[in-house]
Amino acid sequence: MVTSDQRRRQLAREKYERQQKRRAEARHKARQRAAVIGAAVAVVVATLVGLVVGGVFDEDKKDQAGDTAASPSAAPSPKQSPSPAMAIDKNAKYTFDLKTSAGEVKFEMDAAKTPETVNSFKSLADKGFFNNTKCHRLTTSGIFVLQCGDPEGTGMGGPGYTIADENLDSLGKPNEQGQVIYPAGTVAMANTGQPHSGGSQFFLVYKDSPLAPSYTPFGKIDAAGLKALEDVAKAGTADGGQDGAPKTPVTIEKGTVTQN
Repeated sequence: MVTSDQRRRQLAREKYERQQKRRAEARHKARQRAAVIGAAVAVVVATLVGLVVGGVFDEDKKDQAGDTAASPSAAPSPKQSPSPAMAIDKNAKYTFDLKTSAGEVKFEMDAAKTPETVNSFKSLADKGFFNNTKCHRLTTSGIFVLQCGDPEGTGMGGPGYTIADENLDSLGKPNEQGQVIYPAGTVAMANTGQPHSGGSQFFLVYKDSPLAPSYTPFGKIDAAGLKALEDVAKAGTADGGQDGAPKTPVTIEKGTVTQN
């Protein structure tokens, strides 16, 4: 017969064994959770490493340098046609006259410094390529430009060919951030970020702008044209942001290139 004292000891032992079992199960579950969390962290770390190595975060680094996010980019234009044959006087100067809805903008181009660019713009203008096209992008922070030359008015269009970069060392030696100043009044080629990828899109600088020396500078805006650009810039963008369509619409009604 089991005495009351033996029964109490038996119940205490069973209670102790149950407690130990629950503690063991809790430790096991904790180890499982830790293993799952560790695996998840490892995946995240591996993913981040892959993104960095793969260049996904390169854009963020460039953004911090004040380039790329606010850069005169143009969508790639597949080569559907050859670039125009050379048909200009490489020793001459030319004037690009843009009659726009916001005022007349003229700029001089020196064929001796940028023969491929001037030749392309002369060829396109002679065909009426720029007529009735919108200047689709205004930037008011980081860089200060109005971007034009896209027949689609979206930033996605081009002439169907690309031209070589030119005159890239004309603005001086880059600073520690790899940038030079594109002075107010400069006209330069937009591109895809890759060498020799310019098409028909160009940007008009209305205030000194720091950029990598990757955009062919090929023109100098006259005083009246610069004043017209400054007025457009003062109105800002259509949505009030720092980068977007200008609030004051700018349409190139006619663009012509003539030899001086």
